Amino acid sequence: MPPEALAFWLRAPGVGEIRPVRLPEAGADEVLVRTLHSAVSRGTETLVFRGGVPESQYATMRAPFQEGDFPGPVKYGYLSVGVVEEGAAALRGRTVFCLHPHQTAYVVPSASVVVVPEGVPAARAVLAGTVETAVNALWDAAPLVGDRIAVVGAGMVGCCVARLLARIPGVRVTLVDLDPSRAEVAAALGVGFALPPDAPDGLDLVVHTSATSAGLQLSLDLLGPEGTVTDLSWYGDADVRLSLGGAFHSGRLSIRASQVGTVSPARNGRRTTADRLALALDLLRDPAFDALLTGTSRFEELPDVMARLADGSLPALCHTLTYGDEADACSA
Repeated sequence: MPPEALAFWLRAPGVGEIRPVRLPEAGADEVLVRTLHSAVSRGTETLVFRGGVPESQYATMRAPFQEGDFPGPVKYGYLSVGVVEEGAAALRGRTVFCLHPHQTAYVVPSASVVVVPEGVPAARAVLAGTVETAVNALWDAAPLVGDRIAVVGAGMVGCCVARLLARIPGVRVTLVDLDPSRAEVAAALGVGFALPPDAPDGLDLVVHTSATSAGLQLSLDLLGPEGTVTDLSWYGDADVRLSLGGAFHSGRLSIRASQVGTVSPARNGRRTTADRLALALDLLRDPAFDALLTGTSRFEELPDVMARLADGSLPALCHTLTYGDEADACSA
């Protein structure tokens, strides 16, 4: 392994670049990972890319192996899958997931990687961090057998939530989005689909992931009496406006925030973040999640890819990046 790797950095809002990174020697409790795939967490990473993190949230929004500070220069990202090339014998040669930024190779503590289970392709395993968010959301939302539920916002997180909800007996799930092409993804996930005007109402629970005021308002409007919106959206520096003069008070409706930075209070006495991530990887044995993998580029193309994802000119649900031999195989 050469002494340098390459990493994606946000030089300034709206401007990304590839930089060389000097790799340290792997210590006794560390591993050297060569990256196979990473993925762009579109909602959060494009918000970071455009400089939309509020100053009050700079510390809260730090990724586990982030370097630099918001709004930039900063190295940011957290969906990476690679092969351990140096470290503990039990890990050498194993495919692992790590909450690491986009980088061709990296050295991290052994405890920071989780082995990808047999039956989970490396390319699909990049979704582990997103499925982990969905697991935490379901612990927060506590859906019940037979519930009628909508997921408003068919992005990466919304689709992962919808798939997990669909596996609960008797639950009827509708994925709601402005983009009619998401109907095909919903079908692959085994859930219903509706455009906002056609979404069912009188629901027991709505999970909101669109990161828009209109989406949150629609989520409230779809609830039945005493229903709850579990909001996973990260709005950054955007203002959120709601009309609460309708059924919000008379219907005793609730909005509850869910955030993956800590384990849900419903499980934090019995589960660790490592337990939660291992569960997410195990759930990725389900091939239905492949419907979320809708675009691939080489790592070297990431500065342009991120700009196009941020301005909407590159449509993608989960855009993945390939590295080294994997990139060569994809372009062959």
